[in-house]
Order: sequence, then C-alpha cells, then structure tokens
Amino acid sequence: MANTYVSTTNACKMCTPMGAALVFKGIENAVPFLHGSQGCATYMRRYIISHYREPVDIASSALGEKSAVYGGGPNLKKGILNVMRKYDVDLVGVATTCLTETIGDDVGRYLYEFREEFSDLPLPELVHVATPSYSGTHMEGWHAAVRSLADQVVKDKAPDHGGVNLLPGFLSPADYRYLGSLGERAGVRFTMLPDLSRTMDGVIWDDYHSLPDGGTPVAEIRAMGGAAGSIEFGMSGGLAESASGVLERKFGVPARKTMIPIGLRATDRFMDTLSEFAGCDMPEKDAFDRGRLLDAMVDGHKYIFGKRAVVYGEEDFVIAMCSFLGEIGIQPVLAATGTQSDRFGKALIEALGDVCVTMPVIRSGADFKDIEEEAAELAPDLLVGHSKGYKLARAANIPLIRVGFPIHDRFGGQRILHVGYEGALSLYDMLVNAVLEKSQDDCPVGYGYL
Repeated sequence: MANTYVSTTNACKMCTPMGAALVFKGIENAVPFLHGSQGCATYMRRYIISHYREPVDIASSALGEKSAVYGGGPNLKKGILNVMRKYDVDLVGVATTCLTETIGDDVGRYLYEFREEFSDLPLPELVHVATPSYSGTHMEGWHAAVRSLADQVVKDKAPDHGGVNLLPGFLSPADYRYLGSLGERAGVRFTMLPDLSRTMDGVIWDDYHSLPDGGTPVAEIRAMGGAAGSIEFGMSGGLAESASGVLERKFGVPARKTMIPIGLRATDRFMDTLSEFAGCDMPEKDAFDRGRLLDAMVDGHKYIFGKRAVVYGEEDFVIAMCSFLGEIGIQPVLAATGTQSDRFGKALIEALGDVCVTMPVIRSGADFKDIEEEAAELAPDLLVGHSKGYKLARAANIPLIRVGFPIHDRFGGQRILHVGYEGALSLYDMLVNAVLEKSQDDCPVGYGYL
C-alpha cells in the first residue's frame, strides 16, 4: 500500500486549461485563448510543442496585479480584438485559469458585453469554458471544452443529414486520421469534435500560415443537431452531462458511449455501434485487419502470455489499454490515473471482468511517487504509458511502452496509432518486441534468432 502524501511529488496529470486549449486547436480557424496570466499560455505552448513538434499559438489576456484586483474584463476584450486583427478566425475558445477563477471573473458576462459593444464587427464564435486547475486535470478540461462547443455553438436544430457525430476524446493525430478514413471507407459522414489530425501533425509550409489547415469546421459543428446519432468514447470526464448528452437533450440526437476502441473487443463494439447508427457494414479493409490482428495474437501469444504490466495515464485511455492487455494475455497489475475518480475503478473492473481472473491494483488521483512505490512491490515486466514513466522504467530496468500523451523523450508521439484493429496490431508488435528485446539483452550469451 502506497503512502499518502500531503503534497504532489510528481503528478500523473496536466493542468485543466491545457486540455481545453488542445480541443480548441482541433477546430478549423480557431485560436485557444487563456484568460489569465501570460505564463500559463507560455508553459502550455512549450509543453504541447514538445510532443507534437508543431507551432502552437495560444492567446492570453495577460493579467497582471491590477487586473487581479479590479477584474480581467478589459484585458479579455482587448485580447479578443487583437486575435481578430491578427488572425482570420472563425472561433475563439476562452478557457479560464486558476487566477481568473479565484478572483471570480464572470467570463460569460464579459463575452456578452463584448458582443454588444462590437456588434458592428464580423464577430467569430466566442466559446467559454471554466477550467481551474485546482479542481481538475487536463482531461476534465478537455471534456468540459467539448461540452461547451456542443452547448454554445450548436444553437438550432439542423436538417437531418444522416451523419454520425464522433466525440473521440484525447487521441493522437494518427488516431483521428484513422477514424476519418474509416468514415470514408464505410460511406459515413463523420463530424469529429475535435479533429487534431492535421492541425497538430501537418505539412511543412512554403509560405507562412497564420493558422494551420484542418480541424472541425464551425459550420459542421452547427449541424451536429441533425445527425443520426452521437458516439462518444470514454466516460466523459465525470461531467453530469457530456457533449453527447447535450445534443440528445436539446435536439433528440441519440447518444452512445463506448470504450476507446483499443484492441479487438472494444473495436468490435465500436463497429457495432457505428453500424447501428449508419446502417453500414464493416469495410473490407477493416475486416481484413481484424483477421490479421487475430493471426498476430496467435503468433505472439507464447512470448507475452503471463507478463505483468503497470499502466498509467488518462483514465479512459488506461481502461481501454488494460482491456487490450488483458485480452492478449498480459496481466495489468497496477492501473493508475491522475484523475480523482470513483468511476475509474468501477469501469476498469467491468472492462476486465471477462479477460482477467485477478484485478489490478487501482489508483485514482495517483502521483508518480505512489506509482513507483506500488510498482516496487508488484514486480512488473512492462510499463505502459507516457514519457513521465521513464524514471521508473530505468530504475526498475524494465521496458517502457510509450503511448498516449505526453511523449517528450522520443520522436513521433503524434503519429502513434492506438485505435482500431490496425492500431491494436501496431501496439501488439510494440509489446512483443519490447519483451523480446529485454529477454535478448538480459541473456548472458545473446541470441539472434527466435
């Protein structure tokens, strides 16, 4: 049993407005705007760039001591005007920080006043979300921002268009590309909210662009009320009403929540849900990829069966990854997330109920100090998670399978494919090869054939 610490030693999470900023980066011609001190935006830009290797603009109201006393309304309005002058924006996503939440700034009121004062200008959509870091994580900020977009941008019932709203959560650009291509193969109109496939993994420019190409168009967000249904990955950050719930309540769009489709069973369930809404069959490519995955699972079973893994990261990602590990014969012995959540353990046990005889140790609100102490007693063979686990992997001399966010000590983290049968096959290769490499390196004589 890990000790309880009064303070955080090494957090297994990031700050709440970072998640919101990344959501707004997935909207076409949008700029994230942090209402708070300049340092918050600077820190987040540097952190995000380190993973995605892309330029990231995050505007700030740059509050100082005076604003902290008298309120940040004037800075917020001036900052939005500056963004409008510098960028040809369709949307400005305003996320609050600890400072503005602490002083009680009424951002919704400020934006109402802004629309009234500058009604003669062609105004972009102005979306706001409360994201104080002292009461959440980056994932809670992510889900809150997606909900705000659905609630504040989708104002009217759109004509029925038969498409599917896909709310995939925090995945890699490679995952968004896969999901987009799946929609094309299946002949389904997807509205992905958000879509980071190009905005955070784009091409090199011949000429300067003020904003990257790609992202979910604002017009498509407005039309989400006319979809045949909404599919939302994960548990939606514990919100009383998630984005899919908003669309169901306001416009009658049926909502389904499903596990992030990592692995065979979770992808099967996603494909079934997609078929329910869109009436489509599984595309031939995906059916073939499913068969290749099953073939690989048979071929590699002897190498990885019975191995023990520590899994950490965002709660929905950890649940899906543990489910995948369980179905390929790897025993998750510790599942940890930085989010403080009762729902995490319940959902994890449900996901593992038919693939794992022994449940892992479950830690929500985890600090890496807790994870390190638990892992020392559990003797894992593998660590599965982002780069912040490297210290533990090195100390324990076990492989670290880098997945999720952030990946700061390797190149190409934004191009790791996790979802679908194709993503599961790629992850399976990574896991098997990590086990083989460890066995090879530990062998006193070495060997060159398996």
